Amino acid sequence: MIPPVASDPDPTTQIPWPSGRNRAQDADQGDAFPDQASNGVTTVNRDGPSSRSKKTTGKRQLSTWDMITLSISMAGAQIAWTVELGYGTPFLLGLGLPEHLTALVWLAGPISGLVAQPVIGALSDSSTSKYRRRFWIVLSTVALVLSTLVLAYCEPLAAVVVDLLAVGQGDWDDRRNKIVTNTAIGFAVVSFYILDFALNGLQASLRNLLLDVTPPNQLNEGNAWHSRMTNAGNIVGFGFGFMPLAELPIIRLLGGSQFRKFCIICIVILVITVWMTCWFHEEEERPAHQQRRRRGFGEVLDNIYKSMINLPRPIRRVCYVQLFAFMGWFPFLFYSTTYVGQVMAHEIGKEPDHEYATRLGERAMLIYSIVGVIAGMILPHVATRDRRLLASKTFESPDEELNTLRKMVRQWRVEAARQGKPLRLPVMPFLLRNIWSAAMIFFALLMFSTIFVKTVFELLKETPPPPPPQSRRPSHVRNLSTPARRPSVINPTSERQPLLRRRSYDEFDSALDADSESGPLPGGTVLGIHNLAIVMPQFLVALATNVIFRLADGQMPVEGERGTYYGKNGVAWVLRFGGFCTLLGAVVARMVPPTTTEREMRRRLGEMKLLGEETSNP
Repeated sequence: MIPPVASDPDPTTQIPWPSGRNRAQDADQGDAFPDQASNGVTTVNRDGPSSRSKKTTGKRQLSTWDMITLSISMAGAQIAWTVELGYGTPFLLGLGLPEHLTALVWLAGPISGLVAQPVIGALSDSSTSKYRRRFWIVLSTVALVLSTLVLAYCEPLAAVVVDLLAVGQGDWDDRRNKIVTNTAIGFAVVSFYILDFALNGLQASLRNLLLDVTPPNQLNEGNAWHSRMTNAGNIVGFGFGFMPLAELPIIRLLGGSQFRKFCIICIVILVITVWMTCWFHEEEERPAHQQRRRRGFGEVLDNIYKSMINLPRPIRRVCYVQLFAFMGWFPFLFYSTTYVGQVMAHEIGKEPDHEYATRLGERAMLIYSIVGVIAGMILPHVATRDRRLLASKTFESPDEELNTLRKMVRQWRVEAARQGKPLRLPVMPFLLRNIWSAAMIFFALLMFSTIFVKTVFELLKETPPPPPPQSRRPSHVRNLSTPARRPSVINPTSERQPLLRRRSYDEFDSALDADSESGPLPGGTVLGIHNLAIVMPQFLVALATNVIFRLADGQMPVEGERGTYYGKNGVAWVLRFGGFCTLLGAVVARMVPPTTTEREMRRRLGEMKLLGEETSNP
């Protein structure tokens, strides 16, 4: 069962980085976002043979089929990313790249995230063409296809290049073979960097297209479809990676290794999904007068710096938690398949078959993806809020709200008495920070359990749920960038205000309110800072991983063996390091204050309990 998705009129939910779509700047220039939304998009509905000429101007309500075709490219992009996640590290190790240098290769992720998303977002925002989003989608897809092809055939390509340069005397020449290996490693490293840049550009453009095409009240639903397609992409990608592709009738004709066949499958799926999105949806050409003044790069950096300095305390703490949490998640994502191979080598006492070990690692990641889907279906229900704790309307005075609560509690007591049952008040749901903390503690315990894991079977049982999707902003960010009237107005100077109101939470909440009201920040800028908190751990983890590999795997215990897996234990220590960082994140998560809604619910529940005692003793 898929949990319901509430509508969200805030378009900055999908903004990956502060760009020209600056809400504060829009307000100053009098260019309201809804006006742009209603005039900036045309969605093409191709339900019949001649439907290409039938265009609906403006943002119409999207059907389920529209949502699928709009978001299916995210599945293709995620499948392409499983090439890097599942096979990246084992492939580089198989080529002969030292283990400690693989950490430096994966710096491609944070670098591309910091560069590709803001640059492509700014360039596409400044364009008036009806292809402003799809141009970058297609261009990123082409780069992604080419880089994946080079990865699939990097060794034959390296041999061709070396032969064209007439290096060495032939296949029997050790000098020539060494140069071929080094050239193949160079091709692979460059291809992974291009793949990361293209993937970031593709995902950013797909999110921007979603923002352009989807009406405001369906943005949450569109974002949910992106998340579902991402989960589906993980399952399909890791599923194909685990399957013995050499035994499939048509795919085995491709020849080469499992990795090559997997790359070709990912390319085909990616091209088909991107074609569907570009064919069924298109933007409308934007009139020139709707262009906004573009801010300079220096002005953008200055705005980000000032926003970081003045960041409200709740959002700052969320960023701190993300910093530690993703220092634990990135080692898990990039080194899980390698760790499975190392555990397998320890179990059998020798170097395992590389393709089989990698396939077992893919099976572990497949289980991880399935667990992620299940967790994504269960957790929203764990945090379900009782509607009785939510204010159904805006009250003009605290007394009015209190009288309403008193009537509700009396009515519940009467209904309970008719049924011969005691009064049962609503139950406070799990706070989001509690769920977050518990998940990180659970993850840390699993990472520490690698000390006791001796077999692959034991390892496959310990699959943590995935991190929360980062296309969503934290609740504190949402509350800041989309201010709304609070459900009740509290006047602390009123002498008639009941003593129970704000007695327990007044000091804590007022401090939060004062900190949050230091000045409004654009939602895109805040989301950009949040993105920095996710990207920066990759740099820190890459440096720490490099040192850990040098210390743990500095000397090979077995002479004469290549030792891609056998005799290595560095990945286990990297995972434990990630678990320790995640444990620190759980501690910091305890300092994240409850959201505004959670505080209101807690206050109303406290009042209901006191009113329940009042009605029981008339």
